[in-house]
Amino acid sequence: MPDRPKRVFTVSPMPPEKCAYALARYSRSPDSITQSLDWVRTHDSQKFLESFYFQYGHASIADLGHTVVCFEGMSELAASEIEDETLWDGQAKSSRYQDFSLSGFITPPELTGEQAKSYRAAGDALLGAYQQVSSRVFDHLSEKLPRPEEMKPDAYKRNIAARAFDVARYLLFWGVPTNIGQVTSIRTLEKQIKRLRVSEYEEVRSLGEEILTACAAEPDCVWQAQAREPLAPTLARHAEPDEFLLRSRADLKLWAQQNLSPAAGLPADCVDLMRPTDVAADIAATLLYSVTDRPFRELYEMAAAWPQNRRQEVMDVALASRSRRDDLPRAFRGGPYAFDIVMDIGAYRDLHRHRRCHQFRQAYTGQLGYDTPAGVAAAGAAEIYDNAMHSAFVAMHSLPAPGSHYLLPFGARSRFLFKMDFAEAEYIARVRSGVKGHFSYRNIAWQMKGKLEQLEPELGRRIEATPPWVEDPLQR
Repeated sequence: MPDRPKRVFTVSPMPPEKCAYALARYSRSPDSITQSLDWVRTHDSQKFLESFYFQYGHASIADLGHTVVCFEGMSELAASEIEDETLWDGQAKSSRYQDFSLSGFITPPELTGEQAKSYRAAGDALLGAYQQVSSRVFDHLSEKLPRPEEMKPDAYKRNIAARAFDVARYLLFWGVPTNIGQVTSIRTLEKQIKRLRVSEYEEVRSLGEEILTACAAEPDCVWQAQAREPLAPTLARHAEPDEFLLRSRADLKLWAQQNLSPAAGLPADCVDLMRPTDVAADIAATLLYSVTDRPFRELYEMAAAWPQNRRQEVMDVALASRSRRDDLPRAFRGGPYAFDIVMDIGAYRDLHRHRRCHQFRQAYTGQLGYDTPAGVAAAGAAEIYDNAMHSAFVAMHSLPAPGSHYLLPFGARSRFLFKMDFAEAEYIARVRSGVKGHFSYRNIAWQMKGKLEQLEPELGRRIEATPPWVEDPLQR
């Protein structure tokens, strides 16, 4: 039997724009990958991308080059905005397994003078309460859960500490610092930069500018003898602020203020599941969801009852400033199942990682109160916890938005919409309900399974989720 010719070729890491150029040329010529790489070594990748990607709109070319970008020393709030891309891979510093009592926090640039002083006093109080609560919960769990003989002391201590941090992290807040490492295509990076540059938060806008500067410069970290070429210099010249996103959001908010009837104020479940059947009503409701404080069910039922021209008006408002180069807003995408979830921000930080669904959030107002873990009272820390939460909310409401949002504790509730197919719902419910997970998102995952069983009995019963009352505190 004759030898089979080589069919698989590996390529070592390359500068992202040169990689995109090489693979784009590879798909458009009869040359081998070796010949294409030789060609790229002697030709200008920036000129190619200028012509075919940014001028002619061949966006798929930018999917062929991937970048590694790391962020350090920004707030958890900014981190959540950085991560808000569907086609995104990355990891952020965990708040579950590390002690944040000495981490300090970010003061938002919107707050100065006496406002900044008030913010810092409230932040110090939250971190002080965090340290006290974590210490008390650690002592309580150590007494309640003696170390098994087969478990090493260091492993036991780490597990108990992690469970104590699970409880105490409700007192962390959007202003605490974190780090992120991300891997994205050039195309996703461009969208991220454009979106960040029109954020309501000054810190986030400045991060968008810093990414642009970094793309035009040599890498800060180099592996071995890799050439010190700029990360994505062509991108750095073209990632303009996403003015369409900015104007669309403002236009929709104004339309909602002027046209929506008073909110019904009906009670809503913490996890509400719908399977919208009216596509136009679904899109209109989703467009309005992020610019109001109303449950998705209320908006959908309202939009479904409107005449066709009313729903069309909402979409026209959203798209009025759209150019030929702008994608449709995220609200035009979705899945058959819409989960409207009221949850604490800590749980959102974990569920936000699920990228096979489309996610939307409402403004961080602090009007939905906060959750209290059962472990707080069990450890005798209820008074410390409640006083700290109450003081944080008072301080937050005394400060102007959006800077005030940085004081919102992880235990504060907010409203989020997740749209997905059944496979993703099954995955979230199964994985996030496991005993190693945080009790907050475990409860949400379990409720998601229950809602699916009610709506889709034949499918819902196929989800093998773990009830939240099944626990193994010494597992991580």
